[in-house]
Amino acid sequence: MVYIETARLRLRDWEQTDLEPFSEMNADEEVMKYFPKTLSKEESDAFGQAIIAEIKEYGFGLYTVEVKETNEFIGFIGFHRATFESDFTPCVEIGWRLKKEAWGKGYATEGAKACLQYGLEELGFDEVYSFTAEINESSKHVMRKIGMEFVKEFEHSRVDVDSSLRKHVLYRIQ
Repeated sequence: MVYIETARLRLRDWEQTDLEPFSEMNADEEVMKYFPKTLSKEESDAFGQAIIAEIKEYGFGLYTVEVKETNEFIGFIGFHRATFESDFTPCVEIGWRLKKEAWGKGYATEGAKACLQYGLEELGFDEVYSFTAEINESSKHVMRKIGMEFVKEFEHSRVDVDSSLRKHVLYRIQ
């Protein structure tokens, strides 16, 4: 099922053929720079299955993103129910991860804007959050471009205390 279309992108359900390029993306050190580690094939496949299950259970999730012109898989953009230990969870989070060949083309902003509109207007979300490591300037830039406002900094409970990625920023749109 296609959930959202923009001028250049299609956000749709996952297909079995998406798991291989998804795994390659999750194994890329540049793509995973602001995450605790790259993912093995097994970890990536398990993550893909969890995404598929979340979409089935809640009717929304992290949608596969493809370029309409080529039907090429470039990553995911969508929603996730964040449930880790924090004063703002559980919440609906918007997130994205694109392979590096898709960077710098405005795809994250284009897809996330359309996704937010879908979430607020069609899915009836009252508010949507996004968060990232404080040092991830690219994602913070996308958050601001899609109209989200800075809320606060926080220590992510699922990131090692000694990690430079522990300090996160939280953004929200209502």
